[in-house]
Amino acid sequence: MIKKQSLDFLKSIQKNNNKEWFAEHKPNYLEAHSNAKSFLKGLEENLNSTDSIEGTKLFRIYKDVRFSKDKTPYKTYFSGYLKRAGADRRGSYYFSIEPGNTIVGGGFYGPNKEDLLRIRKEFEMDASEIEKITSDKTFKKYFGELQGDGVATAPRGFDKEHPNIRWIRKKQFYAFRKFTDKEVLDDSFVVEVLRTFAAIRPFFDYMSEVLTTDLNGESIL
Repeated sequence: MIKKQSLDFLKSIQKNNNKEWFAEHKPNYLEAHSNAKSFLKGLEENLNSTDSIEGTKLFRIYKDVRFSKDKTPYKTYFSGYLKRAGADRRGSYYFSIEPGNTIVGGGFYGPNKEDLLRIRKEFEMDASEIEKITSDKTFKKYFGELQGDGVATAPRGFDKEHPNIRWIRKKQFYAFRKFTDKEVLDDSFVVEVLRTFAAIRPFFDYMSEVLTTDLNGESIL
């Protein structure tokens, strides 16, 4: 579970985002970081009973500010992902623990051009399955709707008047559930995170099928 001390550290760094303060409170950071690593490990162990995870990553708290207007040196959250195993399993589970802005979910943030074209071709041919998945009561309860940026009108080679254009326009595909700080610190938080991951699984499985077959439904693996 996420400890109160971890959220307190993140709240403090929101107000004291500088190297001098961080150096003075390095032991607090190490404790919070260890808590986040344990949380990620627990998620991996639990997910492997219902899915197959081949790797996890807890992102560094140190920011790369070379090309950013915001020169504060540290992130104000702990985030990480769990990658599904094998070429036939697509999608990564994601979480970000941040005071007042914790999110859990996952998806496809930057598909390569080949995958993006395949997804768009699928939606051009038939959007009934993605509509069914994203209108399911469980998906809507946890996530509301599928999120992600899209092009302004239509991608090159696609008809802007196509009936499925709202899906074809997308270039990112993800869904997040938000949690309050109170929910994050509750003993049931891990259970709720795993339920959230289970709720996004049908979307992952559908996208995996799309990205591992051609338009005739034949495997390309």
